[in-house]
Amino acid sequence: YALTSAYDASVSQWMSEQVTEPPATKTVSFEVERPLKYGCNPHQLPAGLCAVNGQKLPFEVVAGTPGYINLLDAVNAWQLVHELAKGTGKPAAASFKHVSPAGAAIGVPLSDTELDVYEVRGKPLTDVATAYVRARNADPLCSFGDFVAISHKVD
Repeated sequence: YALTSAYDASVSQWMSEQVTEPPATKTVSFEVERPLKYGCNPHQLPAGLCAVNGQKLPFEVVAGTPGYINLLDAVNAWQLVHELAKGTGKPAAASFKHVSPAGAAIGVPLSDTELDVYEVRGKPLTDVATAYVRARNADPLCSFGDFVAISHKVD
């Protein structure tokens, strides 16, 4: 079936380039660029991260084999920190677990109480590191095994 689908998409693409009016429908082909660990849940068949019509993915998986939910966490966390940093002009961090934010923060100084509670007193913290500490400690139990996104280069 996949071979027939790819052939149909190729013929459709060629035909659409031969006509002077836009076609009423457009066929899109997907190529699995990277297999994922599993579908939505570990008991499901593996999902695949697909590129559309041979285009490259807008990001790179550096290590490991993510699952479908991990990918959703990555995309949602990145969107949140990107917009938060853009809106505030400060570094931002977010902790996501199962497609929900477990914490999000910007890099503003910690109070004396927070330094003690987060166990970082006496440690040098940049604004980026402070955003990370705040985000991870918003709900540290929920953040276990999370996906973290950070808006700026990690120092």
